[in-house]
Amino acid sequence: MKNLKYWILSLMGFVLLASCSDDDNEIRPAGNPVMEVKSQFQNVHFGDNLPFTVTVNDDIALSTLTAQLYFGEEVVSTTTIRTKSNGEYSGTISVPFYKGTPDGTATLEFVLLNTTMKNSKQTFDLPVTRADYPYLILITENASYPMLPTGTPYEYAVTEAFPSTDLPAYIKTPVVDEKGTELVFGWESGAITEGVSNYIPFVSPQGGAYSVVFNTKTYEAAPFFEILLNGQKMSMVDKENYQIDLELTQGEELTIEGISGIENWWIDADFIEEKSEGVYNFVPITGKYRIAANLTKQYFKVEVLSGNSLATLQEDGTGAIWVIGEGVGKPDIATSQVGWTPGNALCMSPIADKIYQLTVVGGETVNTDAINFKFFHQKDWGGELTHEFMTTNSNLIFIGDGENGLDPGNLGLLPDVTLEEGATYVFTVDVTAGIDKAVLTVVKK
Repeated sequence: MKNLKYWILSLMGFVLLASCSDDDNEIRPAGNPVMEVKSQFQNVHFGDNLPFTVTVNDDIALSTLTAQLYFGEEVVSTTTIRTKSNGEYSGTISVPFYKGTPDGTATLEFVLLNTTMKNSKQTFDLPVTRADYPYLILITENASYPMLPTGTPYEYAVTEAFPSTDLPAYIKTPVVDEKGTELVFGWESGAITEGVSNYIPFVSPQGGAYSVVFNTKTYEAAPFFEILLNGQKMSMVDKENYQIDLELTQGEELTIEGISGIENWWIDADFIEEKSEGVYNFVPITGKYRIAANLTKQYFKVEVLSGNSLATLQEDGTGAIWVIGEGVGKPDIATSQVGWTPGNALCMSPIADKIYQLTVVGGETVNTDAINFKFFHQKDWGGELTHEFMTTNSNLIFIGDGENGLDPGNLGLLPDVTLEEGATYVFTVDVTAGIDKAVLTVVKK
């Protein structure tokens, strides 16, 4: 027992010594970091590269000087300088240029840190405004045009007899003072964006002289081709494509405005039924849809959405079914054959609960002598309706099983079958009995 007691006491002593050793190795904050910010921050604009000069000193080694800019509680810009010794240090901190941000007071904070992690801080209220530029510059491939203030806050315009109604261009600001920067506004992800110089697809509805307008706060601009669907403006993806996401009710009337010559457009009867000139009804079941207008091909593409994403076929049979493969395409197979490119997939129309429809015309939207496409759960590779999950009694087409000349699930024309030029064929997939018991029917109208 005596030896055990000595052993325990020795162990406790070792633990205490180790603890003291750990405490001795801890770095304790020490020193007295002091800084003097010499800069005067005046007339600051969004987009500036703001210079600063700070004198720093301490009686022990310094580590870093950090400048941070806050919009409210959010840090929007940071600059860190390594302070190897006492003295004067200079740097810059950027003031971000954001769409829609109102003039206001930001916070500029300086933090001086020494090698023991002791720090000192100094903050400044920083009024920031959006610059009133004397002009902007509209830059096209072959020319530049000055855009002058219109009198509306932050709005600039130029009126010229431009060489074409199509006017791809980007916009540039001048540098207003020594801390200012040149800002550019271009096109990215279907919108005008600061910091890129991709051409904005300006399009005028008329030739001759017209105006180009841009607002540096709201990023509103003109002219653009404008299409209204049910009174709502479709967003421009590029100068050829517009789209909008809408909640639509089966059978509701659709109004389409802004397209001259719409009587020449190809209308997909699976989704949009033309009742009379300029009057349309929505065919599929009630839900959320993405409608895209292509000005070059002159047609509307409609796709089913789930929330803000493209829908997929669900276990209960709701959602969407997609067509990928050869010999089919809308608005025509000559220019828009789907092929084995998932991004080109056609969305079938959900005409009733768990029933999906694809209508094609021989020689126009489907080949008459050969087809080779299949049904997918998504607009991508993945789940498929193969021969194991789909049956048909059609006298026109057969379903491939891997041994009958086509891959599993691929559709082909039966031997000696040719589709009729100009005839309409309706492919219907019914999954009311389950997505593993799909039934395909093909009817000639």
